[in-house]
Amino acid sequence: MVKPVVFAVPGDLATPTGGYGYDRRMVAELTALGWQPEVIDLGEGFPHPRTAVRAVAIAKLAALPGGQTIVIDGLAFGVLPDAAAMLKRNHRLIALVHHPLALESGLNEAECADFRASERAALASAQRVITTSRSTARLLASDYGVPFERVTVVRPGVDKVEIAPRRSEGLLVLLAVGSVVPRKGYDVLLAALERLVDLPWRLTIAGDRTRSPETTLQLEADIARLDLGQRVSLAGAVSPEKLSALYAAADLFVLPSRFEGYGMAFAEAIAHGVPVVGTTAGAIPETVPLAAGILVPPESANMLSRTLRRLIENPEEREKMAAGARAAAASFPTWAESARILAQVLDEVA
Repeated sequence: MVKPVVFAVPGDLATPTGGYGYDRRMVAELTALGWQPEVIDLGEGFPHPRTAVRAVAIAKLAALPGGQTIVIDGLAFGVLPDAAAMLKRNHRLIALVHHPLALESGLNEAECADFRASERAALASAQRVITTSRSTARLLASDYGVPFERVTVVRPGVDKVEIAPRRSEGLLVLLAVGSVVPRKGYDVLLAALERLVDLPWRLTIAGDRTRSPETTLQLEADIARLDLGQRVSLAGAVSPEKLSALYAAADLFVLPSRFEGYGMAFAEAIAHGVPVVGTTAGAIPETVPLAAGILVPPESANMLSRTLRRLIENPEEREKMAAGARAAAASFPTWAESARILAQVLDEVA
């Protein structure tokens, strides 16, 4: 029996970010499990939609027949509390929260407060809440008033890949993956790498450069100012095949995020057997096993630089971490396994 479910997402489902990637894979895997997902585009610009976009999004949701199960991506859900209150009366409403909106970097105090109040009100209308880590689940309970029994953690899956052997000598290939937005901490990364120009390394940053044009312009300016143009490459958004090739060629993955609700890029790096350097922010310690990586405090360019220097100069330590990554990769769920947990929630709600 085919089971219908609506996925409401803000904008194009093909948008190259981790959150949209999660949504795409869940839609595909649920289809394979016998569900019939209908994807509704709520419009561009969330979580700061124009008035007209918000009105169209609410109208699309209001037009859905009663009794349907609706999963709304948190990028839009958190700023649509009125629509959530309307939908809960006649629909089975599920919020999919990748990370709370108020924890995006670059917001001022008033914007944080507005997002927190709006998302808290919206979540009160959700019959169930799906999130991607225990860390984020605890945040939703402590800061947003969501009872633990209404939250289910559905971790992102990984694709099982053949792990390429790592090199131990020569130019060290560094890789960072994530949209060019303030939260990813690329400014901290460049500040750390500026102190390592005496060492042999090259960095590729793979991630959407259109999400925050101001951040992209600043990153490009910093690369030029620090004279790192021959060492740092901005690849932009890349295809899954190209991204897999980048992971296979990388000696070390590094991303000093200021917050992650899970950290899919960290998990993907580990799934490819790549040792990781990240931060202790958000759910990253939950995602990165101790044997597979080293985590430093966010905003600490000094500690990040010292850690990278040690790893660049010590191939034995890198290989030990790579072995830890290879062992940890087996413990990550596949996308099919994660989708089965989500399907169970959908069945329970229905």
